[in-house]
Amino acid sequence: MDVFGVMIGLVLLFGIATLVLAVVGTVKAAKAVAAKVEKHEANARRAVETATLKAKTYTKVGPPAQIASVRLKLRTSLDGTRQVLEGGLAQDGQLGESLALLTRLDAHAAELDGELRVLEREPDTARVAAKLPELRERAERITHAAETMRWAAQDRMHRFADDELSRLSQECESEAGALRHWDTGAGSGSASGAASGTAAASAAASAAASGGGSAGVGGAAGAAGSSGGGAGSSGGGAVRAGLTDGKGRPSAEDLLGLADPLTKLAQRLRKPSTGPSAGPSAS
Repeated sequence: MDVFGVMIGLVLLFGIATLVLAVVGTVKAAKAVAAKVEKHEANARRAVETATLKAKTYTKVGPPAQIASVRLKLRTSLDGTRQVLEGGLAQDGQLGESLALLTRLDAHAAELDGELRVLEREPDTARVAAKLPELRERAERITHAAETMRWAAQDRMHRFADDELSRLSQECESEAGALRHWDTGAGSGSASGAASGTAAASAAASAAASGGGSAGVGGAAGAAGSSGGGAGSSGGGAVRAGLTDGKGRPSAEDLLGLADPLTKLAQRLRKPSTGPSAGPSAS
């Protein structure tokens, strides 16, 4: 009875733990989905606002068009700077500080954008004309600060790319020099092998002239064979598959699953014929 109660308790504990894990996983999944939906909603709303501002710059005249142009320029500059900094953050961690500064700058830009929206709905044209230069000057300061960071980040990434390319070019030149040195060594080796083969052949010819004809011919043949074998060993090497030479990669027949049917068809076509021409070859 006690063992049965312990088993029931363990089953209940396992069920409770499973339920808790399921609830925690559901809550985390719901939060992740909500964050993703909120992000997409913010991006969509921002895209609609940008399109609306672009339309206002072409359809409105006077102060409304000027206000829309200021808001659009401010938004475009901050978005471009953020894309550059976030894109280079994975390769350069120092851009994180610039991204934090851009976040603070974006807060000021949001306040200014709110003031511009209020001014856009202002019916008093005199007040609009009085406030617009000041707001435009603030927008230019924010835009200049964002553009300065964006250009500095672009120059920094360009400099790093140039340095990496310079190091890579030096390594390629060193490798090319090593390859040329290897070619020179192989050439000298083959030349020395040819010279030794020539010396052996001349020695065999002199031996044949002195009276050992058959032995000299055999020695010459052996020397020629050894020199040929040396050349073959020095020149031979394993052929490695490359990226663009097509070697070592599956063919189109293999990818489409037609390799086996085509092989069987080729074997059927290559069956030995039973005509009169097959007899002598078989014998």
